[in-house]
Amino acid sequence: MRLVITGARGQVGTQLVDLARERGHHVVGLAHGGSGGLELTDPGSVRAAIEAASPEVIVHAAAWTDVDGCELDEDRAMAVNAEGTGHVVAAARAAGARVVLVSTDYVFGGHAPDHDETATVDPRSAYGRSKVAGEQALGGEDAIVRTSWVCGRHGPNAVRTVLRLAQRGAPLRFVDDQIGRPTFVDDLAPALLHVAEAGLSGTIHASNATTLSWHGFARAIVEAAGLDPDVVEPIATGDLDPPRPATRPARSVLVGTALDRSGHGSLPDGRVARPARRRDPPRAPRALTPPPHPTTPPTPTHPNHPKFRRSWS
Repeated sequence: MRLVITGARGQVGTQLVDLARERGHHVVGLAHGGSGGLELTDPGSVRAAIEAASPEVIVHAAAWTDVDGCELDEDRAMAVNAEGTGHVVAAARAAGARVVLVSTDYVFGGHAPDHDETATVDPRSAYGRSKVAGEQALGGEDAIVRTSWVCGRHGPNAVRTVLRLAQRGAPLRFVDDQIGRPTFVDDLAPALLHVAEAGLSGTIHASNATTLSWHGFARAIVEAAGLDPDVVEPIATGDLDPPRPATRPARSVLVGTALDRSGHGSLPDGRVARPARRRDPPRAPRALTPPPHPTTPPTPTHPNHPKFRRSWS
């Protein structure tokens, strides 16, 4: 299959490019910046890059994912995440290609126990609104794959941030009233490739099956690294000082049946990173089990450290 993967230097894109090539697909990875880089806000740039690649499927993983940055500049968020996705779709139609869009749990307000693939979107942030607008640019032959709390082998993510901070030995504070599902790219990338290969369309939810608070996730990461999980202290979102610009979903648990029905199967329970060899990125053993003490299902949320970015672009 001829594939274009946007966001090819991001957490999801990097691993997806490698996996698709391992499986024998012809892959063109497009990323922002540099010579010949993809500029999503420039329809001519998008059209030229996709026309040259002549793909059958485009996995559109590129996005501006700085949630607070989007809140402070919603026009830019819309230009990249909404209009930029529209440019990708238009170029795909001209090339006769389908689009698989990587989207987010932030399209939901987070007030339901969980959100299935038929749930009504209700974004509470500029980032969420821009991703909803991007979803709406897709056609009936395309697929939307929503995921959450992405952690991969490449780039910044919650696992790396927690380990770095924990190794300093100072107390860490993570919110315990934001609930969701961490998703590891080792599991997400094969699901995305399956959606592309199988010609799936419509809305698909793809998150690992462990539900945690950010506080619970941080404790599990620290404990898996052989450090003292008690260095991780809970804090309420309302007590963050300074408060974050963007509203986070209070509970953004993604559930769904589309992957099961397609024959791929749902993503497994989550995994918590444990450092492998010294030079390797943090890796993750299976079976993240919630700590026994939280009374709400555990979920990661790290809004009190600006360097932590939800990023797959």
